[in-house]
Amino acid sequence: MAGRINDDDVKAVRDAVPIDAVVSEYLQLRSAGGGNLKGLCPFHDEKSPSFHVSPAKGLYHCFGCQEGGDTVDFIMKLDHLSFAETIERLASQAGITLRYEEGGYTPGRQQGERTRLVEAHKAAAQFYVEQLDGPEAEIARKFLAERGFDQAAAQHFGVGYSPAGWDHLTRFLRGRGFSDQELVLSGLSQEGRRGPIDRFRGRLMWPIRDIAGEVVGFGARKLRDDDNGPKYLNTPETPLYRKSQVLYGIDLAKKEIAKTNRAVVVEGYTDVMACHLAGVTTAIATCGTSFGEGHIKILRRLLMDNAGSEVVFTFDGDAAGQKAALRAFEDDQKFAAETSIAITPGGMDPCDLRLAKGDAAVADLVEARTPLFEFALRHVVSRHNLDTTVGRAAALDEAAPIVAHIKNSSIQHESAVQLAGMLGILDTQFVVKRVSQLARWARERGRDGGPDQGRQQRRGQPAAAEQARPAPGPRGPALNLRSPAHRVERELLKLALQRPDLVSPAFDAYGADEFTAPPYAVVRQCIEDAGGTTAGANDSAYVPRVREAAPDDTVRAMVTELAVEPLHTRRDPDEAYAGVQLVAVRLAAVNHRVTEIRGTLQRLGPRADPEHLAAVQNELWVLQQYGQSLRERGYAAL
Repeated sequence: MAGRINDDDVKAVRDAVPIDAVVSEYLQLRSAGGGNLKGLCPFHDEKSPSFHVSPAKGLYHCFGCQEGGDTVDFIMKLDHLSFAETIERLASQAGITLRYEEGGYTPGRQQGERTRLVEAHKAAAQFYVEQLDGPEAEIARKFLAERGFDQAAAQHFGVGYSPAGWDHLTRFLRGRGFSDQELVLSGLSQEGRRGPIDRFRGRLMWPIRDIAGEVVGFGARKLRDDDNGPKYLNTPETPLYRKSQVLYGIDLAKKEIAKTNRAVVVEGYTDVMACHLAGVTTAIATCGTSFGEGHIKILRRLLMDNAGSEVVFTFDGDAAGQKAALRAFEDDQKFAAETSIAITPGGMDPCDLRLAKGDAAVADLVEARTPLFEFALRHVVSRHNLDTTVGRAAALDEAAPIVAHIKNSSIQHESAVQLAGMLGILDTQFVVKRVSQLARWARERGRDGGPDQGRQQRRGQPAAAEQARPAPGPRGPALNLRSPAHRVERELLKLALQRPDLVSPAFDAYGADEFTAPPYAVVRQCIEDAGGTTAGANDSAYVPRVREAAPDDTVRAMVTELAVEPLHTRRDPDEAYAGVQLVAVRLAAVNHRVTEIRGTLQRLGPRADPEHLAAVQNELWVLQQYGQSLRERGYAAL
């Protein structure tokens, strides 16, 4: 049985790794005001950022899908790791040595499966790099040199060499404490007649890293004629490596992609190397598969779905390249970014182009890109006989939907005019109206078919801030958020979690009955159980204590949500703003009680016990006077 990680070490890991630094490894974050950040949610598809991160609280929450938690929760959910694996991974990043209870630390026995596989790949990558300097790897060094890559380039990309023998890597990793089962599971070894043998032998090796920079697989290039395997051999599907969800070079390119709002998609490992060395440091490539849905999700999170961002595809000008370009165009609508294509001259890929014409030619290739819709339009039109009426009509039927899908309305109009000229149709307005009609129908279909939440996200508003949220399983109870009382209760709880210094000690004197929404009353109790706002002021462990005090995951998710959701003020919150919320909640509670007492008096009637009647009337009078004082004097009347 695996040992339990020491609690003090777990706390040290949580404190050492800022949540914004971790989340930024996976998506681009921008200011959301009030010290918070926002980006496109990695847990569901959305068009406007509803994923908020609070660095001060160490929490995140998505107002679209309701996922939320701290740094550990984020890694566990996104990378499908266990708690122990997540702590081990974060500890490694922070340089913290973990202590294990129940008998001490035994690496092979006590680390999680994923952590072990990552460590095996890290060791394998270093092994391959070291082999590249040996005499046997002369053929690999020659291959790199012939393609314009020196030793520094190889080191920058971690390129290595796998020895031609049967089990060099397997024996090396066994010596590092990895079991045969782990080596086969990782894809580094495969079953042979007499036990595991190396999967990659006698090949040039590229480490494939995930967006966080961890080696999760390898791409291997054939070097010798007697190698009967495929030209390129990749790691098989493993618990670490899924080719539809990795992009080669993303670890090196992600910061520049986020900074420049541009990604350049090339076709191979050497093309990525050539582009980066030529100054196009936003270049990435798929790993033995076509560009698809999983790759789109990675890029969208980095590009933030900014309408001004761009994805540039580079393809050879041959038939296969044109087919790949059209396949990429089919996914165009899944980006908010504009998509373009750069066709390499003479069938050369970026690596060949750099060799033949230098670094500047590679940069110029990307700058001379063509909008992908324009490329698709020309391709469609070229298939029809435009000398006949029937041919022109058929071309219009096929091409008009392409123009209608152009996201920029002004470009859409210009392209419709251009299409009329390409087809030789003199009635330009006929083509323009046809395109406009198709675009309108597409928009209407999107509105009719989209869920309410999707429309809220397109407006850029947290779903919870606008209307009642249905209870999605255990995520949170439904609330009538149109109720003014509920809205102000929510705002006060947000202040109590985000700025306890502004509402203490007054908040701590509020009773549970002052929060009319049952879930909010429970959150208020959690705050009390965690020591209240007075104890929480200037205490970094305050919100974690409130989350720990939650009786279940539903309430814990609510606490996280309230701790991250932006406050409804454009300025920094101050004591005056906090006072307004405190008074509003107290006044709503007083008014609610006044209504109840009036109902009681009506039920008692004239025959009621005089003493009881007088007591009820006195309570009503006291509450009415208090309510009047709150309205007139505000915070001073609390």
